[in-house]
Amino acid sequence: MKATDFLDDKIDEEQTIHFIKGYIPQELQEKYDDDTLTYIIDLIDEYYIESGILESKPDENGFVELDLEKIAKYVVKESKKDPMQENFIEDEVLLVIQAELEYSDQLSQE
Repeated sequence: MKATDFLDDKIDEEQTIHFIKGYIPQELQEKYDDDTLTYIIDLIDEYYIESGILESKPDENGFVELDLEKIAKYVVKESKKDPMQENFIEDEVLLVIQAELEYSDQLSQE
């Protein structure tokens, strides 16, 4: 992912959710409603901010290395602190992260 893609203002939350729903398997589409996906995206963004990724120096091609499993673990861990949220499964969250990154990549190519 390009470093300039993080938290890009042109990424519309509603369009992001729509893309993610088309990317993830049907069973997850039924399990995770728009509010849940928004919550996961917010935790992903929180990870980017707290982890220091946003301050990371990109490689010569402008990319920053991401550990998707680490992000998924963070989302699962943080969601457990919120009694209003269900317990997420790391593999399912990983699919949401991949979908969100795919959408960001597509936007950056426009």
